[in-house]
Amino acid sequence: MRLSASHRPDREAMEFDVVIVGGGPAGLSAAIRIKQLAPERSVVLLEKGAEIGAHVLSGVVIDPVGIDALLPGWRSEAGHPLETEVTTDRFSWLTETRAIGIPQALLPPLMSNHGCYVGSLGRIAAWLAEKAQALGVEIYPGFPASEILFDEEGRVVGVATGDMGRTREGTPGPDFMAGMELHAAYVLFAEGARGSLSKQLIARYGLDKDRDPQKYGLGLKELWEVEPARHNPGRVEHFMGWPLGTGVGGGGFLYHLADNRVSVGYVVHLDYKNPYLSPFEEFQRFKTHSAIAPVLKGGRRLGYGARALTEGGLQSVPELVFPGGALIGCAAGFMNVPRIKGSHTAMLSGIEAADAVVGALAEGRRHDRLDSFERGWRKGPIGRELGPVRNVKPLWSRLGTVWGVAAAGADMWCRTLLGRSPLGTLHHAGPDAAALEPAARHRPIAYPKPDGVVSFDRLSSVFVSNTAHGEDQKVHLLVRDMALHKRSEHDVYAGPSTRYCPAGVYEWIEGPDGPRYQINASNCVHCKTCDIKDPNGNIDWVPPEGGGGPNYAGL
Repeated sequence: MRLSASHRPDREAMEFDVVIVGGGPAGLSAAIRIKQLAPERSVVLLEKGAEIGAHVLSGVVIDPVGIDALLPGWRSEAGHPLETEVTTDRFSWLTETRAIGIPQALLPPLMSNHGCYVGSLGRIAAWLAEKAQALGVEIYPGFPASEILFDEEGRVVGVATGDMGRTREGTPGPDFMAGMELHAAYVLFAEGARGSLSKQLIARYGLDKDRDPQKYGLGLKELWEVEPARHNPGRVEHFMGWPLGTGVGGGGFLYHLADNRVSVGYVVHLDYKNPYLSPFEEFQRFKTHSAIAPVLKGGRRLGYGARALTEGGLQSVPELVFPGGALIGCAAGFMNVPRIKGSHTAMLSGIEAADAVVGALAEGRRHDRLDSFERGWRKGPIGRELGPVRNVKPLWSRLGTVWGVAAAGADMWCRTLLGRSPLGTLHHAGPDAAALEPAARHRPIAYPKPDGVVSFDRLSSVFVSNTAHGEDQKVHLLVRDMALHKRSEHDVYAGPSTRYCPAGVYEWIEGPDGPRYQINASNCVHCKTCDIKDPNGNIDWVPPEGGGGPNYAGL
Protein backbone atom coordinates (compact mmCIF):
# COMPACT_ATOMS: atom_id res chain seq x y z
CA MET A 1 0.00 0.00 0.00
CA ARG A 2 1.46 3.33 -1.08
CA LEU A 3 0.38 6.18 1.15
CA SER A 4 0.11 9.77 0.01
CA ALA A 5 1.85 12.67 1.68
CA SER A 6 -0.76 12.63 4.47
CA HIS A 7 1.21 9.75 6.04
CA ARG A 8 3.45 10.93 8.89
CA PRO A 9 6.48 8.80 9.73
CA ASP A 10 6.32 9.85 13.42
CA ARG A 11 3.02 8.02 13.87
CA GLU A 12 2.75 4.32 14.59
CA ALA A 13 0.45 2.33 12.31
CA MET A 14 -1.82 -0.67 12.79
CA GLU A 15 -3.51 -2.82 10.15
CA PHE A 16 -7.12 -4.02 10.22
CA ASP A 17 -9.63 -5.39 7.78
CA VAL A 18 -12.18 -2.71 8.69
CA VAL A 19 -11.99 0.59 10.57
CA ILE A 20 -15.22 2.18 11.79
CA VAL A 21 -15.34 5.84 12.81
CA GLY A 22 -18.07 6.53 15.36
CA GLY A 23 -19.53 4.55 18.26
CA GLY A 24 -23.22 5.27 17.76
CA PRO A 25 -25.93 2.84 16.60
CA ALA A 26 -24.75 2.75 12.97
CA GLY A 27 -21.07 2.11 13.66
CA LEU A 28 -21.72 -0.48 16.36
CA SER A 29 -24.28 -2.30 14.21
CA ALA A 30 -21.80 -2.49 11.35
CA ALA A 31 -19.10 -3.84 13.67
CA ILE A 32 -21.39 -6.49 15.15
CA ARG A 33 -22.70 -7.57 11.75
CA ILE A 34 -19.21 -7.99 10.28
CA LYS A 35 -18.14 -10.21 13.17
CA GLN A 36 -21.40 -12.17 13.00
CA LEU A 37 -20.77 -12.98 9.34
CA ALA A 38 -16.97 -13.20 9.34
CA PRO A 39 -15.54 -13.77 12.84
CA GLU A 40 -12.02 -14.01 11.43
CA ARG A 41 -12.03 -10.39 10.21
CA SER A 42 -10.30 -7.74 12.31
CA VAL A 43 -12.52 -4.76 13.13
CA VAL A 44 -11.63 -1.65 15.12
CA LEU A 45 -14.01 1.14 16.13
CA LEU A 46 -12.93 4.65 17.14
CA GLU A 47 -15.17 6.87 19.30
CA LYS A 48 -14.38 10.50 20.13
CA GLY A 49 -16.34 10.44 23.40
CA ALA A 50 -14.66 9.46 26.65
CA GLU A 51 -16.80 6.32 26.69
CA ILE A 52 -19.30 4.68 24.38
CA GLY A 53 -22.57 6.59 24.67
CA ALA A 54 -21.00 9.77 26.05
CA HIS A 55 -21.78 11.76 22.88
CA VAL A 56 -24.92 9.87 21.84
CA LEU A 57 -28.09 11.93 22.17
CA SER A 58 -31.63 11.45 20.96
CA GLY A 59 -35.22 11.88 22.20
CA VAL A 60 -35.60 8.90 22.19
CA VAL A 61 -38.48 6.78 20.92
CA ILE A 62 -36.91 3.65 19.46
CA ASP A 63 -38.43 1.71 16.60
CA PRO A 64 -36.97 -1.75 17.37
CA VAL A 65 -36.80 -2.87 13.73
CA GLY A 66 -33.05 -2.22 13.59
CA ILE A 67 -32.34 -4.17 16.78
CA ASP A 68 -34.63 -6.96 15.58
CA ALA A 69 -32.59 -7.27 12.39
CA LEU A 70 -29.25 -7.26 14.22
CA LEU A 71 -30.06 -9.20 17.40
CA PRO A 72 -33.30 -11.16 16.85
CA GLY A 73 -33.41 -12.67 20.35
CA TRP A 74 -32.82 -9.48 22.32
CA ARG A 75 -36.25 -9.41 23.97
CA SER A 76 -35.54 -12.59 25.90
CA GLU A 77 -32.27 -11.26 27.34
CA ALA A 78 -32.09 -9.98 30.89
CA GLY A 79 -30.81 -6.44 31.30
CA HIS A 80 -31.50 -5.09 27.82
CA PRO A 81 -31.99 -1.31 27.81
CA LEU A 82 -35.40 -1.14 26.08
CA GLU A 83 -37.44 -1.44 29.24
CA THR A 84 -40.40 0.88 28.62
CA GLU A 85 -42.80 0.24 25.76
CA VAL A 86 -44.98 3.08 24.46
CA THR A 87 -48.44 2.93 26.07
CA THR A 88 -49.92 6.33 25.19
CA ASP A 89 -49.28 8.24 21.95
CA ARG A 90 -50.54 11.83 21.64
CA PHE A 91 -49.99 14.76 19.24
CA SER A 92 -51.05 18.30 20.17
CA TRP A 93 -51.11 21.80 18.74
CA LEU A 94 -50.10 24.44 21.29
CA THR A 95 -51.49 27.91 21.55
CA GLU A 96 -50.01 30.16 24.21
CA THR A 97 -52.50 28.87 26.78
CA ARG A 98 -53.95 25.61 25.44
CA ALA A 99 -52.97 22.20 24.08
CA ILE A 100 -55.37 21.05 21.34
CA GLY A 101 -55.19 17.32 20.71
CA ILE A 102 -54.89 16.10 17.12
CA PRO A 103 -57.05 12.99 16.57
CA GLN A 104 -55.00 9.90 15.84
CA ALA A 105 -57.36 9.02 13.01
CA LEU A 106 -56.04 12.02 11.04
CA LEU A 107 -52.44 10.85 11.28
CA PRO A 108 -50.95 8.48 8.69
CA PRO A 109 -50.28 4.99 10.11
CA LEU A 110 -46.52 5.44 9.92
CA MET A 111 -46.80 8.15 12.59
CA SER A 112 -47.94 5.67 15.25
CA ASN A 113 -45.47 4.97 18.05
CA HIS A 114 -47.14 1.84 19.36
CA GLY A 115 -44.69 -1.05 19.36
CA CYS A 116 -41.83 1.39 19.99
CA TYR A 117 -39.86 1.96 23.18
CA VAL A 118 -38.72 5.01 25.13
CA GLY A 119 -35.30 5.02 26.74
CA SER A 120 -31.72 6.24 26.46
CA LEU A 121 -29.87 5.90 23.16
CA GLY A 122 -26.60 6.25 25.07
CA ARG A 123 -27.46 3.18 27.14
CA ILE A 124 -28.38 1.31 23.96
CA ALA A 125 -25.00 2.23 22.46
CA ALA A 126 -23.19 0.97 25.57
CA TRP A 127 -25.18 -2.29 25.38
CA LEU A 128 -24.32 -2.72 21.70
CA ALA A 129 -20.66 -2.05 22.51
CA GLU A 130 -20.68 -4.94 24.97
CA LYS A 131 -22.10 -7.18 22.23
CA ALA A 132 -19.44 -5.99 19.79
CA GLN A 133 -16.56 -6.54 22.18
CA ALA A 134 -17.83 -10.03 23.03
CA LEU A 135 -17.53 -10.82 19.31
CA GLY A 136 -13.96 -9.54 19.17
CA VAL A 137 -14.36 -5.94 17.97
CA GLU A 138 -11.64 -3.64 19.29
CA ILE A 139 -13.21 -0.41 20.60
CA TYR A 140 -11.19 2.68 21.47
CA PRO A 141 -13.20 5.46 23.14
CA GLY A 142 -11.49 8.80 23.62
CA PHE A 143 -9.68 8.53 20.28
CA PRO A 144 -11.32 10.75 17.65
CA ALA A 145 -10.40 10.15 14.03
CA SER A 146 -9.10 13.54 12.92
CA GLU A 147 -7.59 12.79 9.51
CA ILE A 148 -8.38 10.62 6.49
CA LEU A 149 -5.50 8.72 4.92
CA PHE A 150 -5.38 8.35 1.14
CA ASP A 151 -3.08 6.40 -1.13
CA GLU A 152 -1.47 7.83 -4.26
CA GLU A 153 -4.50 6.84 -6.31
CA GLY A 154 -6.83 8.88 -4.10
CA ARG A 155 -8.41 5.90 -2.35
CA VAL A 156 -9.24 5.92 1.37
CA VAL A 157 -6.86 3.52 3.10
CA GLY A 158 -7.37 4.45 6.75
CA VAL A 159 -7.64 7.23 9.29
CA ALA A 160 -5.38 8.82 11.88
CA THR A 161 -6.31 9.77 15.42
CA GLY A 162 -5.55 13.25 16.66
CA ASP A 163 -2.37 14.21 18.43
CA MET A 164 -2.63 14.47 22.20
CA GLY A 165 -1.03 17.18 24.31
CA ARG A 166 -0.85 20.07 21.87
CA THR A 167 -1.11 23.53 23.41
CA ARG A 168 -3.68 26.19 22.53
CA GLU A 169 -1.18 27.53 19.97
CA GLY A 170 -0.94 24.10 18.33
CA THR A 171 2.62 23.36 19.43
CA PRO A 172 3.54 20.10 21.21
CA GLY A 173 3.26 20.42 24.97
CA PRO A 174 5.19 18.52 27.67
CA ASP A 175 2.78 15.54 27.46
CA PHE A 176 2.59 15.45 23.66
CA MET A 177 1.83 12.14 22.01
CA ALA A 178 1.46 11.72 18.26
CA GLY A 179 -1.70 10.19 16.88
CA MET A 180 -1.99 6.66 15.57
CA GLU A 181 -2.62 5.57 11.97
CA LEU A 182 -5.15 2.81 11.42
CA HIS A 183 -4.99 1.25 7.96
CA ALA A 184 -7.77 -0.92 6.58
CA ALA A 185 -9.21 -2.47 3.47
CA TYR A 186 -12.38 -0.43 4.08
CA VAL A 187 -13.33 2.44 6.37
CA LEU A 188 -16.94 3.09 7.41
CA PHE A 189 -17.74 6.61 8.59
CA ALA A 190 -20.52 6.73 11.19
CA GLU A 191 -19.81 10.16 12.68
CA GLY A 192 -23.41 11.32 12.98
CA ALA A 193 -24.87 14.53 11.58
CA ARG A 194 -22.33 16.90 10.00
CA GLY A 195 -19.33 14.75 10.75
CA SER A 196 -16.06 16.57 10.14
CA LEU A 197 -14.47 13.77 8.09
CA SER A 198 -17.71 12.93 6.31
CA LYS A 199 -17.93 16.57 5.21
CA GLN A 200 -14.45 16.30 3.69
CA LEU A 201 -15.30 13.07 1.88
CA ILE A 202 -18.49 14.52 0.40
CA ALA A 203 -16.52 17.49 -0.93
CA ARG A 204 -13.52 15.50 -2.19
CA TYR A 205 -15.51 12.93 -4.13
CA GLY A 206 -18.47 15.16 -5.07
CA LEU A 207 -20.86 12.77 -3.33
CA ASP A 208 -23.58 15.42 -3.18
CA LYS A 209 -23.57 16.07 -6.93
CA ASP A 210 -27.14 16.14 -8.28
CA ARG A 211 -28.51 15.85 -4.74
CA ASP A 212 -30.42 18.43 -2.75
CA PRO A 213 -28.49 20.23 0.00
CA GLN A 214 -28.70 18.54 3.36
CA LYS A 215 -31.13 20.18 5.79
CA TYR A 216 -30.73 20.20 9.56
CA GLY A 217 -32.51 20.78 12.81
CA LEU A 218 -31.11 21.51 16.25
CA GLY A 219 -32.44 19.17 18.91
CA LEU A 220 -32.25 20.14 22.58
CA LYS A 221 -33.10 17.78 25.41
CA GLU A 222 -33.26 17.58 29.18
CA LEU A 223 -33.65 14.55 31.43
CA TRP A 224 -35.74 15.05 34.56
CA GLU A 225 -36.66 13.06 37.62
CA VAL A 226 -40.27 13.98 38.41
CA GLU A 227 -42.66 13.34 41.27
CA PRO A 228 -44.25 9.87 41.07
CA ALA A 229 -47.76 11.33 40.87
CA ARG A 230 -46.79 13.18 37.68
CA HIS A 231 -45.19 10.17 36.02
CA ASN A 232 -46.89 7.95 33.44
CA PRO A 233 -44.43 5.32 32.11
CA GLY A 234 -44.66 4.84 28.35
CA ARG A 235 -46.55 8.07 27.65
CA VAL A 236 -45.28 9.79 24.50
CA GLU A 237 -46.38 13.33 23.56
CA HIS A 238 -45.41 15.51 20.61
CA PHE A 239 -46.22 19.20 20.21
CA MET A 240 -46.26 21.82 17.45
CA GLY A 241 -47.20 25.51 17.43
CA TRP A 242 -46.28 27.76 20.36
CA PRO A 243 -43.73 29.18 21.01
CA LEU A 244 -42.33 29.05 17.45
CA GLY A 245 -45.69 29.76 15.85
CA THR A 246 -46.23 28.99 12.19
CA GLY A 247 -43.25 30.64 10.48
CA VAL A 248 -40.45 28.50 11.90
CA GLY A 249 -40.38 24.71 11.67
CA GLY A 250 -40.00 22.64 14.78
CA GLY A 251 -41.77 21.27 17.83
CA GLY A 252 -41.38 19.63 21.20
CA PHE A 253 -41.72 16.30 22.92
CA LEU A 254 -42.29 14.84 26.38
CA TYR A 255 -41.50 11.17 26.94
CA HIS A 256 -42.12 9.28 30.19
CA LEU A 257 -39.38 6.72 30.82
CA ALA A 258 -38.93 4.29 33.71
CA ASP A 259 -38.01 5.20 37.31
CA ASN A 260 -39.88 8.53 37.45
CA ARG A 261 -37.77 9.97 34.66
CA VAL A 262 -39.01 12.01 31.72
CA SER A 263 -37.17 13.45 28.75
CA VAL A 264 -38.35 16.79 27.48
CA GLY A 265 -37.00 18.32 24.33
CA TYR A 266 -37.39 20.68 21.44
CA VAL A 267 -36.32 20.69 17.79
CA VAL A 268 -35.87 23.89 15.77
CA HIS A 269 -35.38 23.56 12.02
CA LEU A 270 -32.23 25.44 11.05
CA ASP A 271 -33.67 27.02 7.91
CA TYR A 272 -35.13 29.86 10.01
CA LYS A 273 -34.69 33.44 8.76
CA ASN A 274 -34.54 35.65 11.86
CA PRO A 275 -30.96 36.00 13.19
CA TYR A 276 -32.36 37.05 16.58
CA LEU A 277 -34.02 33.67 17.13
CA SER A 278 -32.46 31.48 19.84
CA PRO A 279 -33.35 27.76 19.75
CA PHE A 280 -32.21 27.38 23.36
CA GLU A 281 -34.51 30.17 24.55
CA GLU A 282 -37.43 28.77 22.54
CA PHE A 283 -36.89 25.46 24.33
CA GLN A 284 -36.94 27.19 27.70
CA ARG A 285 -40.18 28.96 26.78
CA PHE A 286 -41.73 25.69 25.63
CA LYS A 287 -41.22 24.16 29.07
CA THR A 288 -43.26 26.92 30.72
CA HIS A 289 -46.43 25.91 28.83
CA SER A 290 -49.32 24.60 30.91
CA ALA A 291 -49.08 21.25 29.11
CA ILE A 292 -45.43 20.80 30.14
CA ALA A 293 -44.60 22.76 33.31
CA PRO A 294 -46.90 20.83 35.72
CA VAL A 295 -45.07 17.60 34.89
CA LEU A 296 -41.70 19.16 35.70
CA LYS A 297 -42.52 21.26 38.77
CA GLY A 298 -41.27 19.66 41.94
CA GLY A 299 -38.87 17.56 39.90
CA ARG A 300 -35.12 17.69 39.41
CA ARG A 301 -33.21 18.30 36.18
CA LEU A 302 -30.60 15.57 35.72
CA GLY A 303 -29.03 16.36 32.36
CA TYR A 304 -28.99 18.54 29.27
CA GLY A 305 -27.71 18.12 25.74
CA ALA A 306 -27.98 19.36 22.16
CA ARG A 307 -27.11 18.05 18.73
CA ALA A 308 -27.81 18.60 15.07
CA LEU A 309 -30.28 16.35 13.23
CA THR A 310 -30.28 15.55 9.52
CA GLU A 311 -33.65 16.51 8.03
CA GLY A 312 -33.13 16.55 4.26
CA GLY A 313 -34.55 13.09 3.70
CA LEU A 314 -34.32 11.02 0.55
CA GLN A 315 -33.49 13.96 -1.74
CA SER A 316 -30.47 14.98 0.35
CA VAL A 317 -28.79 11.62 0.93
CA PRO A 318 -25.43 11.86 -0.85
CA GLU A 319 -23.83 9.05 -2.75
CA LEU A 320 -22.67 6.83 0.07
CA VAL A 321 -19.69 4.99 -1.38
CA PHE A 322 -16.25 6.05 -2.55
CA PRO A 323 -12.97 4.20 -3.14
CA GLY A 324 -12.19 2.56 0.19
CA GLY A 325 -15.32 3.06 2.24
CA ALA A 326 -18.82 4.35 2.86
CA LEU A 327 -20.94 6.76 4.87
CA ILE A 328 -23.53 5.21 7.22
CA GLY A 329 -26.11 6.36 9.76
CA CYS A 330 -26.73 10.06 10.29
CA ALA A 331 -23.49 10.83 8.44
CA ALA A 332 -25.55 9.73 5.43
CA GLY A 333 -28.76 11.43 6.59
CA PHE A 334 -31.35 8.72 7.17
CA MET A 335 -33.64 10.43 9.71
CA ASN A 336 -37.38 10.17 9.15
CA VAL A 337 -38.48 13.77 9.79
CA PRO A 338 -42.19 13.35 10.67
CA ARG A 339 -41.40 10.42 12.97
CA ILE A 340 -38.35 12.22 14.47
CA LYS A 341 -36.56 8.89 14.32
CA GLY A 342 -33.26 7.85 12.82
CA SER A 343 -31.59 5.34 15.12
CA HIS A 344 -33.32 2.35 13.53
CA THR A 345 -32.44 3.41 9.97
CA ALA A 346 -28.89 4.12 11.18
CA MET A 347 -28.65 0.55 12.44
CA LEU A 348 -30.10 -0.84 9.22
CA SER A 349 -27.55 1.13 7.19
CA GLY A 350 -24.75 -0.28 9.33
CA ILE A 351 -26.04 -3.80 8.69
CA GLU A 352 -26.31 -3.26 4.93
CA ALA A 353 -22.84 -1.69 4.70
CA ALA A 354 -21.39 -4.56 6.73
CA ASP A 355 -22.92 -7.08 4.33
CA ALA A 356 -21.25 -5.27 1.43
CA VAL A 357 -17.88 -5.16 3.23
CA VAL A 358 -17.93 -8.85 4.12
CA GLY A 359 -18.82 -9.75 0.53
CA ALA A 360 -16.00 -7.59 -0.85
CA LEU A 361 -13.41 -9.03 1.55
CA ALA A 362 -14.51 -12.57 0.67
CA GLU A 363 -13.73 -11.75 -2.96
CA GLY A 364 -10.26 -10.50 -2.04
CA ARG A 365 -11.08 -6.86 -2.77
CA ARG A 366 -9.59 -3.80 -1.02
CA HIS A 367 -10.00 -0.02 -1.22
CA ASP A 368 -12.64 -0.11 -3.97
CA ARG A 369 -16.26 1.05 -4.10
CA LEU A 370 -18.92 -0.88 -2.18
CA ASP A 371 -21.45 -0.39 -4.95
CA SER A 372 -23.79 -3.12 -3.69
CA PHE A 373 -24.47 -0.95 -0.63
CA GLU A 374 -25.20 2.13 -2.74
CA ARG A 375 -27.55 0.16 -5.00
CA GLY A 376 -29.25 -1.77 -2.26
CA TRP A 377 -30.33 0.68 0.42
CA ARG A 378 -32.89 2.54 -1.70
CA LYS A 379 -34.69 -0.70 -2.50
CA GLY A 380 -34.44 -2.01 1.05
CA PRO A 381 -36.21 -1.04 4.31
CA ILE A 382 -34.46 2.36 4.54
CA GLY A 383 -35.58 3.49 1.09
CA ARG A 384 -39.07 2.08 1.63
CA GLU A 385 -39.41 4.14 4.80
CA LEU A 386 -37.93 7.42 3.56
CA GLY A 387 -39.74 7.41 0.22
CA PRO A 388 -43.27 8.07 1.52
CA VAL A 389 -42.12 11.00 3.71
CA ARG A 390 -39.81 12.74 1.26
CA ASN A 391 -42.08 15.77 0.75
CA VAL A 392 -42.69 16.50 4.44
CA LYS A 393 -39.69 18.78 4.98
CA PRO A 394 -40.01 20.71 1.67
CA LEU A 395 -43.72 21.38 2.29
CA TRP A 396 -43.10 22.42 5.89
CA SER A 397 -40.35 24.83 4.81
CA ARG A 398 -42.39 26.36 1.97
CA LEU A 399 -45.82 26.64 3.56
CA GLY A 400 -45.11 27.03 7.27
CA THR A 401 -46.23 24.82 10.10
CA VAL A 402 -50.03 24.94 9.70
CA TRP A 403 -50.44 24.57 5.95
CA GLY A 404 -47.15 22.75 5.45
CA VAL A 405 -47.93 20.04 7.98
CA ALA A 406 -51.48 19.68 6.63
CA ALA A 407 -50.17 19.34 3.08
CA ALA A 408 -47.48 16.91 4.23
CA GLY A 409 -50.14 14.80 5.96
CA ALA A 410 -52.19 14.71 2.76
CA ASP A 411 -49.09 13.74 0.78
CA MET A 412 -48.32 10.88 3.19
CA TRP A 413 -51.94 9.66 3.04
CA CYS A 414 -51.78 9.64 -0.77
CA ARG A 415 -48.66 7.53 -0.70
CA THR A 416 -50.16 5.23 1.95
CA LEU A 417 -53.45 4.67 0.11
CA LEU A 418 -52.44 5.08 -3.54
CA GLY A 419 -48.73 4.34 -3.52
CA ARG A 420 -47.96 7.71 -5.10
CA SER A 421 -48.53 11.45 -4.76
CA PRO A 422 -49.57 14.04 -7.36
CA LEU A 423 -46.72 16.22 -6.06
CA GLY A 424 -44.02 13.77 -7.13
CA THR A 425 -40.77 14.66 -5.41
CA LEU A 426 -40.31 18.21 -4.13
CA HIS A 427 -36.88 19.73 -3.63
CA HIS A 428 -35.20 21.86 -0.98
CA ALA A 429 -34.61 25.53 -1.70
CA GLY A 430 -31.02 25.71 -0.46
CA PRO A 431 -28.71 25.17 2.51
CA ASP A 432 -29.81 26.33 5.95
CA ALA A 433 -27.09 28.99 6.21
CA ALA A 434 -28.49 30.73 3.11
CA ALA A 435 -31.91 31.11 4.74
CA LEU A 436 -30.67 33.56 7.36
CA GLU A 437 -31.62 37.17 6.61
CA PRO A 438 -29.85 40.40 7.62
CA ALA A 439 -30.75 41.70 11.06
CA ALA A 440 -32.16 44.92 9.57
CA ARG A 441 -35.17 42.94 8.32
CA HIS A 442 -36.07 41.67 11.81
CA ARG A 443 -36.65 42.82 15.34
CA PRO A 444 -34.82 41.43 18.37
CA ILE A 445 -36.80 38.86 20.38
CA ALA A 446 -37.29 39.64 24.07
CA TYR A 447 -36.98 36.28 25.80
CA PRO A 448 -38.05 35.97 29.46
CA LYS A 449 -35.45 35.42 32.14
CA PRO A 450 -35.17 31.82 33.38
CA ASP A 451 -37.09 31.07 36.56
CA GLY A 452 -34.70 28.39 37.82
CA VAL A 453 -37.67 26.05 38.27
CA VAL A 454 -38.48 24.80 34.76
CA SER A 455 -36.38 27.21 32.67
CA PHE A 456 -32.63 27.77 32.97
CA ASP A 457 -29.68 29.64 31.49
CA ARG A 458 -27.08 28.16 29.17
CA LEU A 459 -24.15 27.93 31.55
CA SER A 460 -26.08 25.98 34.19
CA SER A 461 -27.30 23.74 31.37
CA VAL A 462 -23.76 23.12 30.12
CA PHE A 463 -22.83 22.19 33.69
CA VAL A 464 -25.41 19.38 33.82
CA SER A 465 -24.26 18.15 30.40
CA ASN A 466 -21.00 17.09 32.11
CA THR A 467 -19.00 18.87 29.41
CA ALA A 468 -15.24 19.04 29.89
CA HIS A 469 -12.30 19.99 27.67
CA GLY A 470 -8.66 20.56 28.54
CA GLU A 471 -8.29 24.28 29.17
CA ASP A 472 -4.95 24.56 27.35
CA GLN A 473 -5.75 22.34 24.36
CA LYS A 474 -5.93 23.62 20.81
CA VAL A 475 -9.28 25.29 20.03
CA HIS A 476 -11.42 22.98 17.92
CA LEU A 477 -13.75 25.70 16.54
CA LEU A 478 -12.02 27.38 13.63
CA VAL A 479 -13.03 30.74 12.15
CA ARG A 480 -11.47 30.87 8.69
CA ASP A 481 -11.61 34.65 8.14
CA MET A 482 -12.06 36.81 11.23
CA ALA A 483 -12.32 40.03 9.20
CA LEU A 484 -15.22 38.55 7.24
CA HIS A 485 -16.78 37.42 10.52
CA LYS A 486 -16.74 40.95 11.88
CA ARG A 487 -17.91 42.49 8.61
CA SER A 488 -20.78 40.05 8.04
CA GLU A 489 -21.66 37.88 11.05
CA HIS A 490 -21.50 40.84 13.40
CA ASP A 491 -22.28 43.90 11.30
CA VAL A 492 -24.93 42.45 8.95
CA TYR A 493 -26.46 39.59 10.94
CA ALA A 494 -26.05 40.97 14.51
CA GLY A 495 -24.01 38.02 15.75
CA PRO A 496 -26.40 35.05 15.37
CA SER A 497 -23.76 32.61 16.68
CA THR A 498 -24.31 34.06 20.14
CA ARG A 499 -27.91 32.87 19.88
CA TYR A 500 -27.95 29.69 17.77
CA CYS A 501 -25.22 28.08 19.88
CA PRO A 502 -26.98 26.20 22.71
CA ALA A 503 -23.92 26.24 24.97
CA GLY A 504 -22.74 29.86 25.14
CA VAL A 505 -19.58 29.17 23.16
CA TYR A 506 -19.59 32.40 21.13
CA GLU A 507 -19.59 36.00 22.38
CA TRP A 508 -19.11 39.40 20.76
CA ILE A 509 -17.54 41.54 23.48
CA GLU A 510 -17.54 45.29 23.04
CA GLY A 511 -14.23 46.96 23.92
CA PRO A 512 -12.46 50.29 23.40
CA ASP A 513 -11.17 49.07 20.02
CA GLY A 514 -14.54 47.74 18.89
CA PRO A 515 -16.17 44.30 19.13
CA ARG A 516 -13.99 41.26 19.84
CA TYR A 517 -15.06 37.70 19.07
CA GLN A 518 -14.53 35.30 21.95
CA ILE A 519 -14.76 31.52 21.57
CA ASN A 520 -15.40 29.65 24.82
CA ALA A 521 -14.47 26.29 23.33
CA SER A 522 -14.57 24.52 26.68
CA ASN A 523 -18.38 24.96 26.70
CA CYS A 524 -18.90 23.15 23.39
CA VAL A 525 -21.39 20.24 23.49
CA HIS A 526 -20.45 19.17 19.92
CA CYS A 527 -23.84 19.93 18.38
CA LYS A 528 -22.11 21.38 15.24
CA THR A 529 -24.80 24.02 14.67
CA CYS A 530 -22.10 26.65 14.07
CA ASP A 531 -20.69 24.55 11.23
CA ILE A 532 -24.18 24.49 9.67
CA LYS A 533 -25.79 27.88 10.32
CA ASP A 534 -23.01 30.45 9.98
CA PRO A 535 -24.22 32.65 7.08
CA ASN A 536 -20.80 32.60 5.40
CA GLY A 537 -19.82 29.00 6.10
CA ASN A 538 -16.94 30.57 7.98
CA ILE A 539 -16.82 28.27 11.04
CA ASP A 540 -15.40 24.75 10.95
CA TRP A 541 -16.05 22.30 13.77
CA VAL A 542 -13.27 19.71 14.13
CA PRO A 543 -12.81 17.05 16.84
CA PRO A 544 -11.10 18.29 20.00
CA GLU A 545 -8.46 16.33 21.83
CA GLY A 546 -9.60 12.82 22.71
CA GLY A 547 -12.36 12.36 25.26
CA GLY A 548 -13.36 16.03 25.40
CA GLY A 549 -16.94 17.20 25.23
CA PRO A 550 -20.17 16.22 26.96
CA ASN A 551 -20.89 13.02 28.85
CA TYR A 552 -24.58 12.31 28.37
CA ALA A 553 -24.96 9.75 31.12
CA GLY A 554 -28.46 8.28 30.85
CA LEU A 555 -29.68 10.79 28.25
